[in-house]
Amino acid sequence: MKPCRSLFILAVVLALAASSHAQAATATGLPVREEKLASKLMAREMPYRVLLPAGYETAKAERYPVIYLLHGLYGHYTNWTDKTKIAEYAAKYRFIIVTPEGADGWYVDSPLASHENYESCIVKELIPEIDAKFRTKADRDDRIIAGLSMGGYGALKFGLKYPEMFTLVGSFSGAFGTSEFTEKTAGEIGKKVDSVYGSVGSETRRANDVYLLLGAVKDVKALPFVYLSIGTEDFLFDSNRSLDALLIKQKVPHEYREHPGGHEWGFWDDQVREFLAVSERHLAAQKK
Repeated sequence: MKPCRSLFILAVVLALAASSHAQAATATGLPVREEKLASKLMAREMPYRVLLPAGYETAKAERYPVIYLLHGLYGHYTNWTDKTKIAEYAAKYRFIIVTPEGADGWYVDSPLASHENYESCIVKELIPEIDAKFRTKADRDDRIIAGLSMGGYGALKFGLKYPEMFTLVGSFSGAFGTSEFTEKTAGEIGKKVDSVYGSVGSETRRANDVYLLLGAVKDVKALPFVYLSIGTEDFLFDSNRSLDALLIKQKVPHEYREHPGGHEWGFWDDQVREFLAVSERHLAAQKK
């Protein structure tokens, strides 16, 4: 289900390199706020960006649902606001949007470094800070997480490991099988994976394998709703179809979409715009 072939790896390297050098979009619409989290788990300040809904400063009694957007490999917290028009798209919605820094850490707690705890930093420090610092609706039914590529993997993993925290999970071009990669099978990307997860068969690899997590699900009703999208020209197309098949087998409520496009910012720009509408519909449906 998760093959590692040389041509596939070459496609991964080329596509990720291309996406990391995409042109920055001109941000219009909502202003972008620069923030920093004083993280004990990371032993340093962790930057993030926030988009606040129109009228936030004047509507003092209003509280808002939150969408966390995770970036991809070779990316940074600035990507979503620099490379898409999300500030423009979000202007008509009533969401707080947060884009955390994940570096190349795959959104896991690495056993190989004492202060590379990206998963715990987001779950135990960033989310509580956002709920304390801004007027959020600080409950599971109003918290959403999504991401692209590595971030799509991270978002789904968070939804499976912490279903009590999220009502909706979104993945665009999710890199779901990468925890299998090693330097021997996947070259430079595999080396990065090794440096985060440790050796083949490590507990960290098993604990963060979305296929194993899905296979172990006992109560699908407790899971967040899952939204998956993939480009028909994306090198991750087959693995996303395979994940869709597993979600169907496990009877996990989800929506799976295929659209023209590759592993590129044009596709992710379209998808984040669509996901805002999906999120609004999902929250409205919960209230009926």
